[in-house]
Amino acid sequence: MSRRSRTPSRALTTFAVGFLLLDGVLLTYSGLALHRTMLVAWGVACVAAAGLVVLGWRRYRRAMAELEQARRELRAEAESIRDLLHSKHLHN
Repeated sequence: MSRRSRTPSRALTTFAVGFLLLDGVLLTYSGLALHRTMLVAWGVACVAAAGLVVLGWRRYRRAMAELEQARRELRAEAESIRDLLHSKHLHN
């Protein structure tokens, strides 16, 4: 039985960042070319949102790594308790 990888995929995050950056650049360029400040403002907002997506992704990855480490530690502790019980012939 093959086990699916537990690391989260980057495809959706990469797509979201790329889309927001493209929108930001195009809106800013259009706003500058047409002398429309609201388009420039929305372009800057899209670029800022892309930065927030990247920061959120890094935070998410760090939290998942911490959870995986805690899971490994808990598994090791349970295994040591199980070994102790078996060594004392207390297997229930």
